[in-house]
Amino acid sequence: MSELETLKAEIKKLSAKAMQAKMDLHDLSEELPVNWPSILEVAQRAHDAFAILESKRAALKTLENA
Repeated sequence: MSELETLKAEIKKLSAKAMQAKMDLHDLSEELPVNWPSILEVAQRAHDAFAILESKRAALKTLENA
């Protein structure tokens, strides 16, 4: 498997993880004020997932343009 294919597969998995984190945050917001103490944890998890996904997408773009 090439580096490009490996990165695309990793991005696909990270995208699914980021979407799940987004849905967790959305679900939490709908349940408020129940579970309000977990806001920071859930939001941080979503932030981290999207930050990693964005950096991998940038790496893919760089690799494709090389």
